[in-house]
Amino acid sequence: MSTITNGSAATPTTTTEPILRVRDLHVRFPTPRGSVHAVRGVDLELRRGEVLGIVGESGSGKSVTSMAVLGLLPDTTAVSGSVELDGEELLGRSDKQMSRLRGDKVAMVFQDPLSAFTPVYTIGDQIAETVRLHRGASKAEARARAIELLELVGIPEPGRRVDAFPHEFSGGMRQRAMIAMAMANDPDVILADEPTTALDVTIQAQIIEVLRTAQRETGAALVFVSHDLGVIAGIADRIAVMYAGRIVETATAEELFARPRMPYTIGLIGALPRLDASDRSPLVPIPGAPPSLIGLPDACPFAARCPLVSEVCRSTEPVLAPPVDIAVGGETTVVGADPVTVPAGHTAACHRTAEVAAAHADAGRIFSLPVLPEHATRVEAMRAAREPVVHVEGLTKTFPLVKGSVFRRKVGDVHAVDGVDLDIRRGETLGLVGESGSGKSTTLHQLMDLDRPEAGTVELFGESLADATARGAAGTRALRQRISMVFQDPSASLDPRMSVYDVVAEPLRAVGAPASRISERVPELLELVGLRAAEADRYPHEFSGGQRQRISIARALAVEPDLVVLDEPVSALDVSIQAGVLNLLAELKARLGLSYLFVSHDLSVIRHVADRVSVMYLGRTVEEGAVDDVFERPMHPYTAALMSAVPVPDPVVERARKTILLPGDPPSPTERPTGCRFRSRCPLYALLPEDERRRCEQEEPEKAPRRGEDVDHRAACHYPEKVPSIAA
Repeated sequence: MSTITNGSAATPTTTTEPILRVRDLHVRFPTPRGSVHAVRGVDLELRRGEVLGIVGESGSGKSVTSMAVLGLLPDTTAVSGSVELDGEELLGRSDKQMSRLRGDKVAMVFQDPLSAFTPVYTIGDQIAETVRLHRGASKAEARARAIELLELVGIPEPGRRVDAFPHEFSGGMRQRAMIAMAMANDPDVILADEPTTALDVTIQAQIIEVLRTAQRETGAALVFVSHDLGVIAGIADRIAVMYAGRIVETATAEELFARPRMPYTIGLIGALPRLDASDRSPLVPIPGAPPSLIGLPDACPFAARCPLVSEVCRSTEPVLAPPVDIAVGGETTVVGADPVTVPAGHTAACHRTAEVAAAHADAGRIFSLPVLPEHATRVEAMRAAREPVVHVEGLTKTFPLVKGSVFRRKVGDVHAVDGVDLDIRRGETLGLVGESGSGKSTTLHQLMDLDRPEAGTVELFGESLADATARGAAGTRALRQRISMVFQDPSASLDPRMSVYDVVAEPLRAVGAPASRISERVPELLELVGLRAAEADRYPHEFSGGQRQRISIARALAVEPDLVVLDEPVSALDVSIQAGVLNLLAELKARLGLSYLFVSHDLSVIRHVADRVSVMYLGRTVEEGAVDDVFERPMHPYTAALMSAVPVPDPVVERARKTILLPGDPPSPTERPTGCRFRSRCPLYALLPEDERRRCEQEEPEKAPRRGEDVDHRAACHYPEKVPSIAA
């Protein structure tokens, strides 16, 4: 375990010439409907040792820009402009010529390392190959360099792991190995394309620290592409915001977050829930969707979604230029004063920067926020007075571990769920968090399958699941009508062959609702989730990702359930769309009196939506309590590490925080170690004296409150009073 202070981003080395210069870059993809102008006149400069963050929604051109720099786009792509690396022009070079540069002077860390690595070669062979090709090293020298790099990026036992295949590494280890390969030849520029997407926050923190190490060891400039403004806030020196293929705002990280001057940037920042904020007021939903990049008119591409749009926005596309603030007597206004420009290097493509300045870049004053019922952000009555919805104690689920293809034999057990406790009351949201493999999804399946538990007790709506199943099909049917589910990927969960009307009507037909009731209920549900009833005859593929998730929510509400189980419902959505879905869920909860079991790997989302939180590790509940209590005063070292690893979208705050880096990955669920299961990664265990360590090794901790404190906040740790010390 190590504790790091995030500190400031790397200070760029002052040089007269940038190492990477991109000028007027255009990328066009031919399609049957016309040319897609994916990148439209991008200008970038990057100096040695500098970190440039590129952010924006999906389809904004972030990844295409990176691929164009490396020459990795298809041959049919039309690329124009200029890309200079250390004064040498790259555009127009052949693939053979570019291959001499890739991995040597410029390297890339891809989003999905499993796809980027060749599965039939070992990790060590693939890293060594780059050293041999570009340095002319011998096999022995290249292998030694590969082991050295794997050790540098924190791969345990690098001498042994160098001979492992990609599928034998976890996701985080594969990404670290990809970074090792990128830094093998001390490149001048490293391009990282969404390198932390889909990783747990603990692994994400490790990867960011490894990227910092790579940059420090190689002296390279780093381009970090991400949709996560929190990650960008902690690592970037400068930030470029992209929209519809263009850069629409660029500034230093501190300046951009403190004084954004483009409404789109303000919307992105306002759409993010924050780990350090207990306020559950509505997030900023950016209305609409990005425009098609085929035949864009000469107008601001954000005009259709912008709350400050005017005639000039619809007639002329703004150029990227320094915004002008109009100041009078210390108060920002738009009339009666001389223009004053903001700090050098801050540019924005917006006609209305003065109006943005007049609103102090306050998203709530620029965008229209939904008005939620007063009780949408808090639960009114005491928990004890509210009806129980879910009560689970000691839930267990094991799966047989088998080997052999012809003669299969059992060789062990996978303890997927091994002591889970849940408690949800009416009108309450319980957030379920933990790393991948902690048993969250298995717990959901156990509840949704309505099968008698292998061990432990499950009560739904005050009735034991064992009693309900004893009543046969009638008992389980009654429960199924009171529980529904919203899945992570709406594209996969909605049948593409069915119209939206049929998708939403399907649960009603399953419970035998008459056709007259269905014809009334479907339009009601679509209007309830913010869609038009007239769109019911369309198909799922004709809707955006956020709209498809709204359709999934409408379907889940069809039979008027009391409990909605949400499995990562916003993880596949851009932050701008995520905000609208989270606002909708809060509104529906308040209006309909729903209870939610909300599973997410994003703890900032859980802080925003949940009343209570339950933390899982290796199949067990290790901490539970009111969300503000758990987030502000964690009692378990695992919870403290999770919280510290979540980035905050504010450079000043983020760089002052400490991150607790957990070593390695969670142990295999096929093993049941004695004592505390977290001790192999526990930052507190490493600080304890020998006699206290012995207790962790021999005695399994039971959930209990801190001495003399609220019994509702409990954790399975022998020394909860010492948890605050691990960040010191």
